[in-house]
Amino acid sequence: MALRGALAGIHTRLLHEKLPSFLNSAATLPLINTQIVRHRRTKHWDPKFKQLRRLKVFKVDLPDYRKKMSEMTEEQIRSEMKEQGILPHRPWQEHQFTISSTGAVFEPYIPPEGDGKVSPVSTQGAKQSLEFLGKKGKTMLCIKKIRHYDEDFDGPTFCNEALGIYIKMHELMVEQDKEKLIDYVTERAYPEIIHNIDCKTLRWKYLKELEMPRIVHARQTAVVTDDNIFVQVTVRFHTQQTLAIYDRFGRLIHGSEIIAKDVLEYVVFEKHLSNEYGVWRVHAKIVPHWQPPKEPSKMTYKLIEPQKNTEVVPK
Repeated sequence: MALRGALAGIHTRLLHEKLPSFLNSAATLPLINTQIVRHRRTKHWDPKFKQLRRLKVFKVDLPDYRKKMSEMTEEQIRSEMKEQGILPHRPWQEHQFTISSTGAVFEPYIPPEGDGKVSPVSTQGAKQSLEFLGKKGKTMLCIKKIRHYDEDFDGPTFCNEALGIYIKMHELMVEQDKEKLIDYVTERAYPEIIHNIDCKTLRWKYLKELEMPRIVHARQTAVVTDDNIFVQVTVRFHTQQTLAIYDRFGRLIHGSEIIAKDVLEYVVFEKHLSNEYGVWRVHAKIVPHWQPPKEPSKMTYKLIEPQKNTEVVPK
């Protein structure tokens, strides 16, 4: 213990004697083990997820748009397109298109003159019946072809379905619902139906049947290929309806909402038989050549009575 105390005293004495001289000499010596450290101000304060932050940004090799294809050889063009994943240009151009309806009425039905007015007992009515039987052969063959694709096809049932499509088409036309209207009419009939109905108010109502609707004509045709078959069926409607058309100012320009009229129409329905999801739609209306031309719509105006001049003229 005495030795340890003596050594500690010697060490303290030497430290007090040599420390001032050491400090004075250290101030004049060069800095040998000095290192300058620069602190990055852009470095993230949290070192965690450093790898994920690095992977968040990646370099993209942009194409060199300054290269001219005309100055490159075919092999260079091929390797350049293969590197960028571009398919070579084809020498021909192909465009996909869908044929969902035909553009016309093939072999249109010719209505007999005076249909709906001539009695079947008269001479003219008997002649019409014979002509109808003569043209019935092709119609029956076409119906047989329809049943080859649709086994449940039946004439009276189809007529009721066609009447529902006919009524729904007119209701959508009155509402001017152009999006749903295309589900009930073909692409050929669509522009004819929506023509000149803008800025007008339509009032149409179906009242009753005067005669049962019946199939009077049916034809089929193949488009592009023999297995791409379209069929058109003409249905005769003899009904009672009311129609009134008003312009944008509310003035009556055609028809009446009160007076009912007998309407005889021949409506053509079309279906894409080869399409599994094909539906019957209105394709056209046949206007007989013997039908008299319709009168132009008459504009109606409000009659304003002239006002009497009640001012007193001074003498």
